[in-house]
Amino acid sequence: MFDALKIKNECVEWIRDFFEKNGKDCNAIVGISGGKDSSIVAALCVEALGKDRVIGVLMPCGEQHDIDMAKLLVDTLEIKHYIINIRDAVDGMKKAMPFELSAQSVTNIPPRIRMATLYAVAQSHNGRVANTCNLSEDWVGYSTRYGDAAGDFSPCSHLTVAEMKQIGRILGLPDLLVDKVPIDGLCGKTDEENLGFTYAELDRYIRTGEIDDKEKKENIDRRHRNNLFKLELMPAFEPEI
Repeated sequence: MFDALKIKNECVEWIRDFFEKNGKDCNAIVGISGGKDSSIVAALCVEALGKDRVIGVLMPCGEQHDIDMAKLLVDTLEIKHYIINIRDAVDGMKKAMPFELSAQSVTNIPPRIRMATLYAVAQSHNGRVANTCNLSEDWVGYSTRYGDAAGDFSPCSHLTVAEMKQIGRILGLPDLLVDKVPIDGLCGKTDEENLGFTYAELDRYIRTGEIDDKEKKENIDRRHRNNLFKLELMPAFEPEI
């Protein structure tokens, strides 16, 4: 059985310990999308550090249809926040390219610009950037390397979607945020539509090795193999000197 209260308390202590060792009195900088992951990470940081040491950054790319969810989160937690629209930066990068960008490049430019934005905020506010990924997304590579997969500390990258939801409820977050259908905000589809399986199926497979659909198992295994490099340190040549 997953003990959400115990894990939540341990995670809060882990965050405190990280800041004690890696930036005493620094602020936690959290990109706020309006989804459950950034909401839960922000709430954990508030409990660990206090609301005065957590800064939320909302980064719409033009118009964001669910930005009201992100505003609900920062209002609920009563944290300082900035709204920084990245549309001009995204368009500027696209226009500067002397060739036609691939569809994958176009998809990944916004999350990488968002991460650059978070680090700009962090370096101007004595901050450390929170990674908001969860285990389920990381398992199948549903993140952008050096985009949302980056950060200085990662409170939830060993927790599945189902476990995250339990922690969100323990933290007292509005159900509207905890149960919000995951959407990447880039292509208009839900995460599960893009992946071809549900997070419930994925979480069960991760924790028990059980899955009923052979094709979905093969899909998950393939995605996991192909994206393992995202979870590892960059390979580095070590000369014998």
